[in-house]
Amino acid sequence: MYVFTIPAVVLFVMFVIIPFVRGIFLSATNWNGYSQHYKITGIKNYSRLFTDPNVRRALLNTLIYGCGSTLLQNVAGLVFALYLNKKFIGRTLGRTIIYLPVMIAPLIMGYVMYFFFTLGGAMNDIRSLFNQVPLDWLADGKRGVIIMTLINSWQFAGISMVIYLAGLQGIPSMYYEAAEIDGVYGWKLFTNVTFPLLAPALTSSVVINLIGGLKLFDIIMALTSGGPGYDSHSLSTLVNRTYFGSENGGYASAIGLFAFVLIGIISYFATTALNRYQEAMS
Repeated sequence: MYVFTIPAVVLFVMFVIIPFVRGIFLSATNWNGYSQHYKITGIKNYSRLFTDPNVRRALLNTLIYGCGSTLLQNVAGLVFALYLNKKFIGRTLGRTIIYLPVMIAPLIMGYVMYFFFTLGGAMNDIRSLFNQVPLDWLADGKRGVIIMTLINSWQFAGISMVIYLAGLQGIPSMYYEAAEIDGVYGWKLFTNVTFPLLAPALTSSVVINLIGGLKLFDIIMALTSGGPGYDSHSLSTLVNRTYFGSENGGYASAIGLFAFVLIGIISYFATTALNRYQEAMS
C-alpha cells in the first residue's frame, strides 16, 4: 500500500526538502546567485537583516498585505455567504460572479488592474468626469500598498465565501428553530447561533487567507515591482529584487528563510488562537 506513496515522497524530497536545506546553507554565504565560487560568511547575512531599512519596510508591508487582506476577505466573504445562502432566483449566478476573480491568475489580475490605476487608466477617467486632475495612483508607496491590499482582498474574497457557505449549510436547522421559539432574531441570532457555529469555517478561512496575504508576490510585481524604490515591496518580492537585481543570492536566501519562519510563526499562533475559540464554541 505504501509503495504508491514513494513517487510523491521522492518528488517532495527533490523539489522541497533538498532546495530548502540548500537554501539554509546558501544563506550563510556571499554567493552572488550565479558563480560556482563563494565564501561562507556565517550569520553575517542574518545580522544585516536587522539593520536593513529595506527589509524593515518590506516586513511592515508584508504584515499589512497579510493582516489587511485577511480581515477584508473574511468580512466580505462572510457577508456574501450570508446573503447568497438565502433562496432566491439568481443566487447561483451571484456565487459564480463573486468567485470568478479567483480563477484568474494573480499576475494577470495585476496587469489588468494596472490599466485601471495608470495615468491614462479608468480611475483617472472617472476623476476627469468630476474635473479632477489625473493622479499617478501607484507613484506613492503607501497608497500603492493600500491599493494592492484591496485588489488582493477583492480577488480572493470568493474563497472565503465558499468556505463560509459550506459552514452555513452544515449548521443543523434545529438550532434556528429553537432560537425562533425563544424569540431570537436578526443580529442576536447571528451573534449567538450562526457565528459561533461557523468557528471551524472561520479557522480555515483566516489561516488560508493569512498565508496567502503574507506571501503576496504576483500582484506586486505586476503593478509596481516593489516601487517606487523599495516602498511597496513584500518580503517575497524583496527576495526576487535582491537575487536578480542586486545579484546577492546569499542575502536573498536569508531573507527568504526569514519570511518562511515569520509566516510559520504567525500561522501557528493564529491557528492556535482560532482552535481555542472553536473549542470554546463547541
